[in-house]
Amino acid sequence: MARKSDRPAYRCTECGWSTGKWLGRCPECHAWGTVEEVGGTPAVRTVPAARVASPALPIGQVDGAAVTARSTGVPELDRVLGGGLVPGAVVLLAGEPGVGKSTLLLDVAAKAASQPRPTLYITGEESAGQVRMRADRIGALDDHLYLAAETDLGSVLGQLDAVRPGLLVLDSVQTVASAEVDGAPGGVAQVREVAGALIRASKERGMSTVLVGHVTKDGAIAGPRLLEHLVDVVLHFEGDRHARLRLVRGVKNRYGATDEVGCFELHDEGITSLADPSGLFLTRRDEPVPGTCLTVTLEGRRPLVAEVQSLTVDSQIPSPRRTTSGLETSRVSMMLAVLEQRGQISALGKNDIYTATVGGVRLSEPAADLAVALALASAASDTPLPKNLVAIGEVGLAGEVRRVTGVQRRLAEASRLGFSHALVPVDSGEAPPGMRVLEVADIGEALGVLPAYRAESAGRQRARR
Repeated sequence: MARKSDRPAYRCTECGWSTGKWLGRCPECHAWGTVEEVGGTPAVRTVPAARVASPALPIGQVDGAAVTARSTGVPELDRVLGGGLVPGAVVLLAGEPGVGKSTLLLDVAAKAASQPRPTLYITGEESAGQVRMRADRIGALDDHLYLAAETDLGSVLGQLDAVRPGLLVLDSVQTVASAEVDGAPGGVAQVREVAGALIRASKERGMSTVLVGHVTKDGAIAGPRLLEHLVDVVLHFEGDRHARLRLVRGVKNRYGATDEVGCFELHDEGITSLADPSGLFLTRRDEPVPGTCLTVTLEGRRPLVAEVQSLTVDSQIPSPRRTTSGLETSRVSMMLAVLEQRGQISALGKNDIYTATVGGVRLSEPAADLAVALALASAASDTPLPKNLVAIGEVGLAGEVRRVTGVQRRLAEASRLGFSHALVPVDSGEAPPGMRVLEVADIGEALGVLPAYRAESAGRQRARR
C-alpha cells in the first residue's frame, strides 16, 4: 500500500492552487485543463519556536520615517503610487506588449539615478545594446544608472550585491528563472521563486523594486495569482497602441488609494506626464457638427471631458450595421432602443449606425449614456447640439435620466475648460459660477435641446403639468 507521502499532488499552472487529487477545472481561477501532477504530497512538518531576532514593539514606537515615499520624478506615476516609491516596496506593473512599459520605467530609472542614487535596470527580454538605444532616444542616460541583461536569478542577486541599488527595475519577471527550481521561465514555480527572492531582497535592503509583468490574452496578469498578493502595489498600464494616450491604473496599493489614474502621452521622444489630458479627447472646431456630444467621465478621481461621435446612414443590407469604438456595444444598443421606444425616433432601426470616441479614450461608465443618446439623436435628425454643451447622466430603459456620482467635480472641470451649458439629472446640486445647468428628468426633456425635437418636448412638458 502506498504511503500518504507518496501520493501524487496536483497544481494549477494558471494560478498555483494545489490539491491532492486531479480536477478538470481549477476551483480558484476557474480555468479548464490547467491542473497537472507535480509529485508527491509533502509530509506535514512542525516548526519549533525559534529565537526572536527583534522583539515586538508597541505600534507607537515603530519608526515610520524609513518608509516615507520618495518621488520618482514622474508626477503622474507619483499620483498613482500615493506620493512615490516607498523603500522596500515591490511594485508590479503589467500591460500589453508594445504599450510602453519599458519606456516608462527606463525614464523612471534615469530620474531616480539623477537624484543621485544607484539604480539598477535589468532586462531579460532585450540585450543591453537595445536598451541603450532606447535610452539615447528618450534621453535616459545617467552615470548612476546601471544596466545588465540577465535571465538567471542567481546572476540578478549577484548584480544586487555588486551595485547595491536604491531602485531595481526588472523587465520582466517572467523571463528570469532559478536553476534550483524545475520548470521553464514564466511557469508557476519559477515566477513564485523569482518573485519571492526579490521581495526578500527588497525588504532586507530597503530597496524599491519594480517588476514588469506580462498579461494574458484576456488582459489578466500572467502567472500565479499569488504574485499579486505578495507584492505591495499592482499597476495596470493601458492604452491603444494606435493612440498617444496611456493610462496607469492602480489595482492594489498598500501605501495609497486604488482609485487614482495617471495619464501619459507616448511619442517618438519618449513618454511624458499629462496633467491636463482632456484636450486629447476633443475635436476643436468653430461650429458644432451634427452627431457629436460632449460628456465628462471620471477616471479614478480625475474628471476628463470626452467627445462622443455618431453617424447614421441608410443601410444597403437587410441587417443594418452597428459599429462602436471606445464605447460598450451593449450600452449603445440600449440607447438605440430607448430612443426608438421612449424618444419616438423610428428611423434609427433602418440605418447603419457608427459610434466612437475621440482620442482613444474608453467610456464604460453609465454617466456617458445621455451623451451617447444625444449624439445618436443629433445624427438621426442631422441637427447639431448647442455649442459649449456637455451632457452627464445615466439613462434607464424607462427613459428616465438617473443621477451619477461626482456631478460637481464633472461640472467644475467642464466650466474650467470653457463650457457654459450642461444637461444633468434632477437634484444634481448647484452649478458652478458662470455655467447654466438644465436638469432633465427623462430622455424626452433631454431631446428638447435639439431643434428637431424641441416643440415635441415642450408639448410633453405642458401635458405633464
